[in-house]
Amino acid sequence: MNYQTFKPHKDLESIVKFYWTLEVPFDPKNQKQKIVPDGCIEMTFNFGDKIKRFTSETDFILHPNAMIMGQRTKSFDILPTGNVDTFAICFYPIGFANFVKMPLENLVDRETPISELFGQVEANELEQQMIQAIDTQQRVNIIETFLLKILNEKNTISNIVKSTVNALLKTNGTTPINAILKDDVSKRRQLERHFRKQIGISPKQLSKAIRLQATLNLMLNKKSETLTDIAYESDYFDQNHFIKDFKDLVGVTPKEYLGNEHMELSALFYK
Repeated sequence: MNYQTFKPHKDLESIVKFYWTLEVPFDPKNQKQKIVPDGCIEMTFNFGDKIKRFTSETDFILHPNAMIMGQRTKSFDILPTGNVDTFAICFYPIGFANFVKMPLENLVDRETPISELFGQVEANELEQQMIQAIDTQQRVNIIETFLLKILNEKNTISNIVKSTVNALLKTNGTTPINAILKDDVSKRRQLERHFRKQIGISPKQLSKAIRLQATLNLMLNKKSETLTDIAYESDYFDQNHFIKDFKDLVGVTPKEYLGNEHMELSALFYK
């Protein structure tokens, strides 16, 4: 697997986390790979063969070649049908709402063709430009030109959403929402409403996804020796709480995750 990341232009760095590319030659022995929630929305372009996303053990749908992957509330399995050649834009949690008017809760746990969000003509033109680009840098230039063109200054993110997301990112999702809002019940209702529109999921779901990212980083980069250490460093109440939250989002326990061939792609993203 050849996985690389690239930094965005300074005018987009508060919105776009990074760009990434993935190239994997086909191998008939390839196993399903589990993708876990990360709190981000992604726009992906597939230049290789089709990719299956499983909806059950045996049933699947095929990913659109140019799509938006909305916020994810649970893990899911994918399997390429051939060679993988992907370019993607990873948006910060507050990033993608700057480019669309549709409530982002409509995109949750879905793969939405970019034509549904940006119009058939413009989407087709963008996809063709990306296909015909000669290298990754040209693709970065193309996508940044597109994003800067449609960036809507009026489509600003609510201050309450911004401050909450910033607090969650700063503390790796460990700060309770009530603590951020100082137990103001009226603000909690307002935050939930704005979050579903501008982030796609609830504050609690986002905090769990952010904490999971930090936990996976600890696990995969050997920054902690035991699961007990990881639970402690990730500010879980105890190890049982850690294991339960992990299994709810990933579908397996932390111990089952490590060294699992179905987690190889997921692990690559965090190393």
